[in-house]
Order: sequence, then C-alpha cells, then structure tokens
Amino acid sequence: MWMYDLAREQTPTLEVLDRLCRLSLDAGYNALGLYLEHRFAFPSLPWAAGKECVTPAMVQHLQREYPTLQLVPFINVLGHVEGLIYSEPGARYANERFKGMQGEPTDPDFMRLCEQMVDDTIAIFSSEMIHIGGDETFQLGKGPRSEAKVKEYEAAGAADGKAELYGRHFGPLAERVLKAGRQPAIWGDMIYDHPSALEHLPKSTVIFDWQYFRTAEFTAQRFRDAGCPVVLCPSIQCYSATWCHLAQSERNVAENAYAAKRHGDLGVCVTTWEMGMFGNYETLLPAIEGAGQILNDVPPVMPDPITETWPTTGLGGDAAEPTYARETESTYFLKSYLRLGENGKEWARMMGIELQTAGGIFGYSGHRSQLKSRLLMYSNPFLLWVRDRDGLLGEPGDRAFDILDRAIYFAPDSAYRGVSEFGKMAIEFVRFTEAARQAYAAGHPGRATTELAVCRQIFENLEKIAKANHFRFGGSLADIERSRIAREHTERVMRRINQYGDGSLGYLPSFETLTHPKFVPHDQGNWWLVNDWGNE
Repeated sequence: MWMYDLAREQTPTLEVLDRLCRLSLDAGYNALGLYLEHRFAFPSLPWAAGKECVTPAMVQHLQREYPTLQLVPFINVLGHVEGLIYSEPGARYANERFKGMQGEPTDPDFMRLCEQMVDDTIAIFSSEMIHIGGDETFQLGKGPRSEAKVKEYEAAGAADGKAELYGRHFGPLAERVLKAGRQPAIWGDMIYDHPSALEHLPKSTVIFDWQYFRTAEFTAQRFRDAGCPVVLCPSIQCYSATWCHLAQSERNVAENAYAAKRHGDLGVCVTTWEMGMFGNYETLLPAIEGAGQILNDVPPVMPDPITETWPTTGLGGDAAEPTYARETESTYFLKSYLRLGENGKEWARMMGIELQTAGGIFGYSGHRSQLKSRLLMYSNPFLLWVRDRDGLLGEPGDRAFDILDRAIYFAPDSAYRGVSEFGKMAIEFVRFTEAARQAYAAGHPGRATTELAVCRQIFENLEKIAKANHFRFGGSLADIERSRIAREHTERVMRRINQYGDGSLGYLPSFETLTHPKFVPHDQGNWWLVNDWGNE
C-alpha cells in the first residue's frame, strides 16, 4: 500500500484520482490509502469539508472502476482534527481553546461526532480495513477536562491515566469498525508510549508503526509481542525537503520492506506527507513507482539496519533524530525517473540527492522544511531572511542556487521546473531583501524599495506556479493565497520604507522590525516582541 496525503491541501479531480489508482496497480500495490482528515465530504459533517475536497461519489466511482485495488480510508478521530476545530461549528470540540490539533476526548458530543465519521466511512468505503488515526495526540491530559479525567483514572489505580484516556476513546470506535465486519487500524506511536492502551482495543486491531528515519523492525516487536497484526510504515520524505530526500527515502522503504518480510508482518504502507507549500505530487509519481518495485522485489539480503536498539519513548517522527544523514545512493527511485528520459533522472538526482550537499537549510533533516515554512507558512516571508540569511547568503546558498539553476535546465516539464524554481526564488528573495536592508541602513529608501520590487515579482511568479500545480494535479489552493499574502506584505513593507525610511519617526526602526507584520510606528521598544506571551 502507499498513502496519498489529501489532508495537506490537495484538491484532486476524479481524473487525478483515476491516474493514481492506475499507477498503484501498475506499480504492484494492492491498496491505495487515502489520508482524509477534513478533505473528505463526510455526509454527517456538511460544515467540515473545504472547497474541491474528495466526495463520496468520487470514492464510489473509483471502487467500481478498480475492484482489485483496495481504497483504504485513513480518518482522524482525536488528533489531527485541526481542520474541524478551526472551523466555527467545530471550535467547541477543541481540547484547548485555539491551540493544538486535538479534539476533547471527554466530550460526549465530540465522541458522537467521531462515531458519525466512522459510520460514514464504513458506509462509503468498501475496503476490508478502516484506519481511525490516533497518532500524535500530544494533548492527552491537557486542558481542564482531560487533565481532570487523567487524574481520576490514576486515583482509581491506573498506572497511566493518559493510556486510559486514549484507550477508552479509541476502543469503542475500533469495536464499531469490527462490528461492521471490517478490520480496525490505528497508528502505533502513542500506543508505543502508552502500551496499556492496547487493553482497550480489539486484538485484531492493526498497528501501523511509522518510522521514517530507521527501520521499524525493532519498535514493531512490542506490537508483535502483544499479538497485534502490524504494518510497517516508511516514508518518501518530502515534508522535510525542498523537494524530496531521495536516497534516504529509498533506504527507509527498503529496510522496512525487508523487516516486514522477515517477520511475516501484515504488510508495508509507504507514506507521503505534506505536498503543500510548493510540493508537487506529479513529480513524486516515479518515486512511488520505485517504492512499489521495492515492495515486490524485496532484496534477499539487506545491509544491517542502521539502528538496532530503540529508546523506551519518543519513537515518532520529529521526536527521533535522523540516522540516514549520509545516504547518497538511490537505485530503484532514480531508475524510475529514467522513464522521463536521462534529463528526468538527472533532475531527480540533483533535487533529491545533490541539493542536500549544500548543507544548512537544504541538508537532511527530520523536521518540516524551514525554507518552506519560514517563507510561506507564517504570512511573513521576511522570516526566512531573519532566520537563515547567514547560510543563504553564504556558501550553502551559493551552492544550492547553482544546483537549483542546473536542475531547472534538466526539468522534464513545467511541473518539475516549478519545484526547482521555487527553491531558486526563495534564495533570490533573501538576496534582494539583504540588498534592500543595506540600502535602507545607508539612508537610501528609494533604492531599498527598488530591490523589494523584485521580491514582489518573485511572489507573482510563485502564484503562477501554484495555480499551475492546482490545475495540473490538484495542488494546494492555499499556496496561491500564500503567494498573494507574501506579495501584499512585501508591498506593505515597501510603503513603510517610503513613509518611515527618512527617519520621520525620530528614529530608524531596524529592518527586522519594519518587515514584521506586527510593526507599530512609535513603538520603538518593540513591546509586541519583548512581551512574547502576547504572540499567541
């Protein structure tokens, strides 16, 4: 199985989904996981689905057209319900007010909502398995109601009140799936940290053990020992890269495929995450095909796993230190890009392997890409300049710029070219911003705004790329808006420079201050920054 992350702003048409189903079968997968969150039109939650989400009719059409391919739904009924709790009708279900991404497990109304989601999923999907989520529920025991319930359980003799809270929420929902004749599945990270939660789950519940920086061979043993069927979950790592960490992803898939075969596990689920913020699923399809080939041609001999022991806590994702930092070899994945010609293979090598060698913000990491986040996520593109200008204006930036520039030349088509252009334009933005700062500091506000005019054009160009991603393959609508917001803020900063760059305030605000969305004239002490509790 491989898993398509719809929840991170994907808007696929039926034609795109049809293409993904055909690719899945051609690549040897027996199932396609649809990671839904709020990107599915649950009939019971008409207020929850955003524009251009996947509909029940689309799912039912695909199930008729591809009867040999399981379409496995991945829903969320505790953590990762941010798409619900940050909509007005769903705000009342939040575990903490305007914070986090979790619902309130002690709220009977929230439980009824979860039951409705499970019932809708069972009614619409014909798959043998229903995945009910359960990962990254870091707010267990937080908020007044959950905190009180955890203390109540522990006062009654429970060794782990959070495990009780978790298990008593998911147990009935898993039983609901089981009673409908389906097999419940759940992520393994929280159960690994709170193993007594398993006492509340049906024994047939499938545990999806996700390990993106090591093999799951050793962590999954805890679930095997408990008698649970296990699916090992590697990742094609895009969320942490400008495009994709190709060599590390291939190693991760291969190690987990080998471990699953060696232990007779139920299977492998190749995950893909976060193709918003100028990721592009179309450019990932050859890697997904390569992963399918690995699953079907598991090497008879694998190198010893990099990590053979495991800490007692903190198994999941960002909490784990990456161990694949030195990986530089890719066989299956690069071979898959050959179907695009030699240029396609060279583009993938440069973007997926060589770009890491620039180091700094382009190096291998286990965390969400700082380049993407700081440029786009926080409605202040100048944050990238504030935090990363030393590297981007130095040798790492120069080396990355050269690689990205060459990758644009080798790009097979506009989808691939747009990914490389994004990285190059991010560096250009920092360079022009620094030139504007120098002119501003030297008392030349007109020259400073001229430099920022180029930055404004960068975001106009990025908006065009985002629109093309959306049109071609159901890419992020939010990226279009992020580009507009960044352009508008750049224009706002240009106006501030024109208005205050001559020292008319009696002082010259620092460039970091002037470019911040919270800048207030005459607040020379930046109280909004010094009193950081006000940044909630």
